[in-house]
Amino acid sequence: MKTSITHVAMDTHKKQHQVAWVNPETGEIQEFSVANTAREIERMVKKIHKQAPGEIHVCYEAGVCGFVLQRQLQKLGCVAQVIAPSLVLRKPGERVKTDRRDAKKLLSQFVAGQLTEVFAPTVAQEADRELTRCRDSAQIDLKRARQRLNSFLIRHGYIYSDGDLWTGKHQQWLKALSFDQPRLRTVFEEYYGEMEHGLQRVQSLDRQLQQLAQSEPYRAAVAALRCFRGIDTLTAITVLTELFDFGRFDSPRALMAYLGVTPSEDSSGERRRPGAITKTGNRRVRRILTETAWHYRHPHRVSKALKTRRQDQPAWAVDLADRAGQRLYRRYRHLVERGKAPPLAVTAVVRELAGFLWALLRQLQTAQPPA
Repeated sequence: MKTSITHVAMDTHKKQHQVAWVNPETGEIQEFSVANTAREIERMVKKIHKQAPGEIHVCYEAGVCGFVLQRQLQKLGCVAQVIAPSLVLRKPGERVKTDRRDAKKLLSQFVAGQLTEVFAPTVAQEADRELTRCRDSAQIDLKRARQRLNSFLIRHGYIYSDGDLWTGKHQQWLKALSFDQPRLRTVFEEYYGEMEHGLQRVQSLDRQLQQLAQSEPYRAAVAALRCFRGIDTLTAITVLTELFDFGRFDSPRALMAYLGVTPSEDSSGERRRPGAITKTGNRRVRRILTETAWHYRHPHRVSKALKTRRQDQPAWAVDLADRAGQRLYRRYRHLVERGKAPPLAVTAVVRELAGFLWALLRQLQTAQPPA
């Protein structure tokens, strides 16, 4: 019985995929296109298996097809891998790019073992992550709706100067506005209605995220993360649903590199030239941890809200959060006093904050307090 591994690479698109596979016996590379339907993908697998009856390993770049294609291939008995597009090797001199070339290039690197597989979430994990991303999109839409409304009012001379915008007092001022032109009143009501709808969407999604954070398997991890300064439910559930299994990061440095907060470098010979952070990996977690890191520019203290969040939490988690607050503040002050710009100092704080979060969540997975 033939047990050779057949390697298959797919350049995926919305309507159809370009497929390249190599026959393990003859070494011949065959290419064809397949429609992006479950029936056609099943026929493709049967066709390849008929010519090469061994185990079939399939790879494709993460993108438009998500992880649905991977699950389809796994149900058909294939070993499917989703590849990180940013880590596919590309020759600087290549100036011709086609689907066929991309599939063959992916196939050659797949056979050579030069590709990096991304973490594939389960169906439930992917649904949880989509919910947090939906809330992020709703917040962006609300911000844009508010900006449109405020710009419209400024253009027509309605300028609010009695405090911050979008407070209760500002809402009363908006409702009391009057317009001489009926069309301006219509435009104002449209913009205001859009803003109110966006606010209701955000509030509804916030309630759903609160329920998600109280469910398994997130309850304990969210509660422990909230012991840190600057981290509440939304930040905690976003970090967890974007990264999921922290056990796949062997060290804090691995998590830092994944988040793209490690310095880049362009060195050759005796010349060493460090650069800006790489900004690879998950940009949502990098952004939300950057927002959190700005809290550590102030001296560490336990506020009333933070003390409430820490109630009934393990002593080792609270101690770790306190040590993080003291360490990160000293780190920020040290860099600023050396002449570094505050954003650069905050980036260094983000890097170390990721290490503290890694330590906390790894200890939660092992259910043992740190030594």
